[in-house]
Amino acid sequence: QVHLVESGGGSVQAGGSLRLSCVAFGHTYTPYCMGWFRQVPGKEGEGVATIGGDGMTTYADSGTGRFTISQDNAKNTLYLQMNSLRPEDTAMYYCAADFGHVCPTAATMTWGRFGYWGRGTQVTVSS
Repeated sequence: QVHLVESGGGSVQAGGSLRLSCVAFGHTYTPYCMGWFRQVPGKEGEGVATIGGDGMTTYADSGTGRFTISQDNAKNTLYLQMNSLRPEDTAMYYCAADFGHVCPTAATMTWGRFGYWGRGTQVTVSS
Protein backbone atom coordinates (compact mmCIF):
# COMPACT_ATOMS: atom_id res chain seq x y z
CA GLN A 1 0.00 0.00 0.00
CA VAL A 2 1.27 3.48 -0.87
CA HIS A 3 1.24 6.08 1.86
CA LEU A 4 1.74 9.78 1.30
CA VAL A 5 2.70 12.07 4.15
CA GLU A 6 2.63 15.84 3.78
CA SER A 7 4.52 18.36 5.87
CA GLY A 8 5.60 21.98 5.75
CA GLY A 9 2.31 23.69 6.32
CA GLY A 10 1.83 26.40 8.87
CA SER A 11 0.81 29.99 9.43
CA VAL A 12 2.38 32.78 7.45
CA GLN A 13 1.63 36.42 6.73
CA ALA A 14 0.53 37.54 3.31
CA GLY A 15 3.50 37.83 0.99
CA GLY A 16 5.41 35.10 2.76
CA SER A 17 6.49 31.69 1.54
CA LEU A 18 6.11 28.05 2.46
CA ARG A 19 7.52 24.85 1.03
CA LEU A 20 5.34 21.80 1.31
CA SER A 21 6.80 18.31 1.14
CA CYS A 22 5.21 14.95 0.47
CA VAL A 23 7.07 11.73 1.13
CA ALA A 24 5.86 8.54 -0.50
CA PHE A 25 6.20 5.23 1.32
CA GLY A 26 5.52 1.73 0.13
CA HIS A 27 6.33 1.83 -3.56
CA THR A 28 9.51 1.16 -5.50
CA TYR A 29 9.00 3.31 -8.55
CA THR A 30 8.00 6.86 -9.30
CA PRO A 31 4.29 7.43 -9.87
CA TYR A 32 3.35 8.53 -13.35
CA CYS A 33 1.61 11.56 -11.95
CA MET A 34 1.74 13.50 -8.72
CA GLY A 35 0.00 16.63 -7.64
CA TRP A 36 -1.24 18.98 -4.99
CA PHE A 37 -4.87 19.64 -4.23
CA ARG A 38 -6.35 22.06 -1.73
CA GLN A 39 -9.69 22.34 -0.02
CA VAL A 40 -11.43 24.68 2.37
CA PRO A 41 -14.19 23.20 4.55
CA GLY A 42 -17.51 23.53 2.79
CA LYS A 43 -15.93 24.03 -0.61
CA GLU A 44 -15.39 21.52 -3.42
CA GLY A 45 -11.63 21.87 -3.53
CA GLU A 46 -9.35 22.52 -6.46
CA GLY A 47 -6.17 21.29 -8.04
CA VAL A 48 -3.10 23.39 -7.38
CA ALA A 49 -0.36 21.77 -9.45
CA THR A 50 0.55 18.48 -11.12
CA ILE A 51 3.71 16.94 -12.50
CA GLY A 52 3.68 14.04 -14.93
CA GLY A 53 6.12 11.33 -15.86
CA ASP A 54 7.23 13.34 -18.85
CA GLY A 55 8.20 16.18 -16.54
CA MET A 56 5.37 18.41 -17.62
CA THR A 57 3.99 20.61 -14.90
CA THR A 58 0.65 22.34 -14.71
CA TYR A 59 -0.72 24.97 -12.37
CA ALA A 60 -4.00 26.48 -11.47
CA ASP A 61 -4.35 29.99 -12.80
CA SER A 62 -4.20 31.35 -9.26
CA GLY A 63 -0.82 29.76 -8.65
CA THR A 64 0.93 30.48 -11.91
CA GLY A 65 4.04 32.53 -11.28
CA ARG A 66 3.89 31.97 -7.52
CA PHE A 67 3.94 28.19 -7.06
CA THR A 68 6.44 25.61 -8.25
CA ILE A 69 5.94 21.86 -8.13
CA SER A 70 8.98 19.60 -8.22
CA GLN A 71 10.11 16.17 -7.14
CA ASP A 72 13.22 14.40 -5.94
CA ASN A 73 12.95 10.79 -7.02
CA ALA A 74 15.95 9.72 -4.95
CA LYS A 75 14.13 10.91 -1.85
CA ASN A 76 10.66 9.82 -2.98
CA THR A 77 9.57 13.35 -2.21
CA LEU A 78 7.28 15.83 -3.91
CA TYR A 79 7.50 19.54 -3.20
CA LEU A 80 5.36 22.60 -3.61
CA GLN A 81 7.15 25.90 -3.24
CA MET A 82 4.66 28.66 -2.58
CA ASN A 83 5.72 32.29 -2.74
CA SER A 84 3.82 35.55 -2.44
CA LEU A 85 1.11 33.82 -0.45
CA ARG A 86 -2.31 35.38 -0.19
CA PRO A 87 -5.10 34.91 2.35
CA GLU A 88 -7.13 33.13 -0.33
CA ASP A 89 -4.43 30.45 -0.44
CA THR A 90 -5.54 29.33 3.02
CA ALA A 91 -6.63 25.70 2.79
CA MET A 92 -5.76 22.14 3.61
CA TYR A 93 -3.22 21.00 1.05
CA TYR A 94 -3.19 17.37 -0.02
CA CYS A 95 -0.55 15.40 -1.87
CA ALA A 96 -1.75 12.94 -4.50
CA ALA A 97 -0.19 10.23 -6.65
CA ASP A 98 -1.39 8.00 -9.44
CA PHE A 99 0.16 5.11 -11.35
CA GLY A 100 -2.11 5.28 -14.37
CA HIS A 101 -1.24 6.54 -17.82
CA VAL A 102 -3.12 9.80 -17.61
CA CYS A 103 -1.95 12.80 -15.65
CA PRO A 104 -4.63 15.44 -15.18
CA THR A 105 -3.88 19.10 -15.35
CA ALA A 106 -4.34 21.10 -12.19
CA ALA A 107 -7.49 22.57 -13.68
CA THR A 108 -9.05 19.12 -14.09
CA MET A 109 -7.73 17.52 -10.92
CA THR A 110 -10.34 15.92 -8.67
CA TRP A 111 -10.43 13.46 -5.78
CA GLY A 112 -11.46 10.68 -8.11
CA ARG A 113 -8.69 11.08 -10.65
CA PHE A 114 -5.84 10.12 -8.30
CA GLY A 115 -5.49 6.79 -6.58
CA TYR A 116 -3.52 7.78 -3.53
CA TRP A 117 -3.81 10.70 -1.16
CA GLY A 118 -2.12 12.04 1.91
CA ARG A 119 -4.05 13.34 4.88
CA GLY A 120 -3.13 16.95 4.30
CA THR A 121 -1.16 19.79 5.78
CA GLN A 122 -2.81 23.04 6.77
CA VAL A 123 -1.72 26.33 5.25
CA THR A 124 -3.02 29.53 6.81
CA VAL A 125 -2.19 32.92 5.35
CA SER A 126 -3.08 35.98 7.39
CA SER A 127 -3.44 39.58 6.34
